[in-house]
Amino acid sequence: MSKANNLDTYDAVSRLNHWIVAIAMIGMLGFGLYLENSGLDRRTLFPLLQIHKALGVLVLIYGTWRVGYRLMQGFPAPLGNISAWQEVAAKAVHWILLASIIVMPLSGLVMSLAGGHDVGVFGLFTISSQGEFPAINSAASVAHGLGGKILLFTIVLHILGALKHRIIDRDATLSRMVTGSAD
Repeated sequence: MSKANNLDTYDAVSRLNHWIVAIAMIGMLGFGLYLENSGLDRRTLFPLLQIHKALGVLVLIYGTWRVGYRLMQGFPAPLGNISAWQEVAAKAVHWILLASIIVMPLSGLVMSLAGGHDVGVFGLFTISSQGEFPAINSAASVAHGLGGKILLFTIVLHILGALKHRIIDRDATLSRMVTGSAD
């Protein structure tokens, strides 16, 4: 992005978008892992799964705004003197996280719809299934499951990278996303 070199930090909208989506994605990831591994009976699991789906649609809507805004704004240049491999790794992590904001809720939505299930969003609106499409359902299920594992790993890398910048490099990389200060 050409804007990257013109930015010193993240603006208030970018920071707000980052933290709202970070909390939502981590919460949805935790909620999804709980649903998958809880061993709850079908009757107890069903309403929780409906909440997960509804929240996923809301995350998709807001996340699309967040990703679009980030792409339009560009990315600030890295601070300090980091090696080429670290810059490549940081860019890869950021792109995976941005892609996950769309891929995770979209794959969950497609999985449900292709499984023949409507998705209601807290009584506000319903996205209707057009029937069962087993191949699409299966592909979306794989994307959602694998995407969750990739997302979890990438979040851990992102947090470790932020802590490395704060503790080892002692630069303002983390401060840019918390306060907007590049100093």
